[in-house]
Amino acid sequence: MGDRETRRASAWQQYCALVGKDIRQEIRTREMITSMVVYAMLVLTVYGAALSQVGDSIQVMSFAGGMLWALIVFTSLLGLNRSFAHETESGCLEGILLAPVDRALIFAAKATVNLVMLAVVEFIAVPLFFLFFLSGAELAPTWPLILPPLFLGTVGVAGVGTLLSTMTIDTRGRDVLLAILLIPVIFPLLYACVSATSIAFAGVAGTFGTYGTSLVVAGAYDVIMLAASWGLYEFAVEG
Repeated sequence: MGDRETRRASAWQQYCALVGKDIRQEIRTREMITSMVVYAMLVLTVYGAALSQVGDSIQVMSFAGGMLWALIVFTSLLGLNRSFAHETESGCLEGILLAPVDRALIFAAKATVNLVMLAVVEFIAVPLFFLFFLSGAELAPTWPLILPPLFLGTVGVAGVGTLLSTMTIDTRGRDVLLAILLIPVIFPLLYACVSATSIAFAGVAGTFGTYGTSLVVAGAYDVIMLAASWGLYEFAVEG
């Protein structure tokens, strides 16, 4: 019993050390957060130009859910591509792999950091999205219900994206390759989250059964894909 508790404590300490390393690195350089926030602002600028001739806020409301998730996915691609930049540039990844650390713990730590980074960017970008495109619209009372699909979607993107960014870390054209791999893989999650977010924005009675179904699909996707990523990560990181 004592050995089991020691191993459990050691695994937790290793996980905390890996997460702390990445968080301290990001606090010191601010490379990942800064690039993701700037990119999100650029996407919002493109949205503004594309929708400059749409004067009716009701029309914007009808596809606001899809716009919001396009912003999140494209911004997350940039962050996921940067998530292993420090390890590859400094040779830190080889050192981690040489250490007696469970590969699943490396996945859990990196996915946690990616989740935190995405959440921070969403904390900035989502209010700006509301300000730029929905400030003149009469939001439905159900709009806070966008939070559950935001959470489930962000968890899924961070987990699956961590696995795929590891697989593409040493490939040529990894930026494009990650997008080619990630977007088809997360399509069921993206579809479910866009559906739930759009329903929360619209607040139409009789559609909340679909909202609940969409959340169930997103939650099931997260459970299945995170478990698969956890199990496959050892092959991905050492492949």
